[in-house]
Parts: sequence; structure tokens; C-alpha cells
Amino acid sequence: MNLELFILGTGGMMPLPNRFLTSMLLRREGDLFLFDCGEGTQVSLRKLNLRWKKINTIFISHTHADHVTGLPGILMLSSQVDRDEPLYIIGPPKIKEYVEENRRVLDMYINYEIVIREVESPGIVYQGEGFHVEAFWLRHTKPCLGYTLVEDDRPGVFDPEEAEALQVPKGPRWAQLQQGETVLTDTGEPVKPDAVMGPKRPGRKVGYVTDTMYFEGLASKLKGCDFLVCESMFKHELEESAREKKHLTSRQAATIAKDAGGIGTLGLIHYSPRYTEYELRQLLKEARELFPSTILTRDRQSFDIPYQEEPKGND
Repeated sequence: MNLELFILGTGGMMPLPNRFLTSMLLRREGDLFLFDCGEGTQVSLRKLNLRWKKINTIFISHTHADHVTGLPGILMLSSQVDRDEPLYIIGPPKIKEYVEENRRVLDMYINYEIVIREVESPGIVYQGEGFHVEAFWLRHTKPCLGYTLVEDDRPGVFDPEEAEALQVPKGPRWAQLQQGETVLTDTGEPVKPDAVMGPKRPGRKVGYVTDTMYFEGLASKLKGCDFLVCESMFKHELEESAREKKHLTSRQAATIAKDAGGIGTLGLIHYSPRYTEYELRQLLKEARELFPSTILTRDRQSFDIPYQEEPKGND
């Protein structure tokens, strides 16, 4: 099953000609999940030829303008196509007020159902087939949420030689064992799945964290992320400013990834508009000193998230 990550915008505070505001999209088979919706999101969706009308759910971190200004356009755009399924919007307190006031003031024509869920406490906020999305509180200047999409563990690898040794004939009973069912041999002996199946294999996990100050305990929410997208607003020299504005430096983002354990790739995002290409490379250098598997995400980059066959250990 394919799991793809698309970076739609990487900027914080204000859009730049080559850097739209922060937004990320995950595509899991036919389902599309949008995380934040900054200004320019529609443009990136179009350039990437993503089927935006298939967006199932929009997860909003917080209601600062640089994370939600693209949302009214997405809502109006979705009325231009035949949409049979509801659009879910999940976010912190006031996201419902934001959406409803925009609909009223802009006199939006909406011909589909919009279901808004405001998160009151951390935990699972969306349940899908074989996966779920968890929300957890960050520490910013207003209520702000981080998210992880977490897949269920997969069955272990089936051992056909062991099945034959236990006298389970090849055929439907092999499939039943792989589906977790106990079967009987031709002589009536029961064979349980764990006799022929290897240990469970991990599903995939993707994390999305922006905006927040550094705090103890954040890393524990992100353990085992195959790909962690995390804000990197400032260079290390502006750590005090980052603390006052409740944002992260690149080194703090790398510290979170290092402390979490089992992180595959750290993708930095949400850059200050003050930073040129040269300074972004400095952000990357600072982060890689602590967590080498760090990259700078760029607008309209995409990544395939592969399965890991081994348990996710601590890095």
C-alpha cells in the first residue's frame, strides 16, 4: 500500500515567490489528508497534479493566519466538482468559528457536507482502515496541535516450510493462517497462526509538528516516525528569540528527532522569511550535527514512505 508525502509549502509568517506558506499532504492509496492550509496551497496542489477533490480530511495545527489562509479557497474550490463524501476538518478550538465566519462573510456556495471537529483532549482524532491519526498539544502562543498518522502493525512473514512440516496442506488453510485464524490439519490437529508466522512487522508513521517551542516530552509523541516534518524557524544563534516567540531552532528540531528514537528522516519546514538559500543551508548544517538524517524540505517535493521490515529501534 503506497504512502506518499507531499510538501505544499515551507514558509512561515509570509509567502515568498518560491516559498508558499506551510502545508503538507499525505496520500495513502486513494485517501488524501491535508495538514494545514497556508496561502499558496491550491497552487502547489495544481502544480503537483494532485486530485484535491479527493481530500478526505484537513488537519489544522492552529488558527494563526499563515496556517489557515488557504482554507477558504479550498472550501469554495470543492464546490466546483461533484463531491459526494463529507469533508472533515479537525483542529483546535476556534477552527469551527473561523470556517463558519468565512462562509458567512464570503457568502460561500457550499454544496457538500462539512464536518468540523474541535480537539478538546489529545489522543486519536481520526480512525481509518488500518491506521489512525493522533493529535497532541504543542506549546505556542495559542492552542496548537501536532499530529501523527500511525499505521497498524502488519502480520509477520508466513513460513511455508513450517506450515508443510506441521502438515497443513497448501491452499485455503495457508491463507486462513495468514489472516490470523487457527486451522486443522487433515488429521484434526490444530495449528495456530503464531506457529507459522514471524513476528509482527511495524506499520508506517509520519509526524507533523509546527508551531511550538521546545519542551520535554514532545519527543515521546514522535517515537518511531519514518518521516518527521518539523518546524525549523530559526538558526541556533536566535534560540532566545525562538523561546520568546515559541518556535523551534534547527538544533532543537534535531534534538527532538534524536531523543524520539527510531526516526527515519527529519524534514525541516516553516522557515523564517528572513532566510535566504545560504542561511537555509546553515539551518541544515546545524541540524545534521545532531541528527544526520535531516533534509531541508522544499515546496512541491514528494517522498515515498516505504515499509520498514525490522522493528524500529532507537537511533
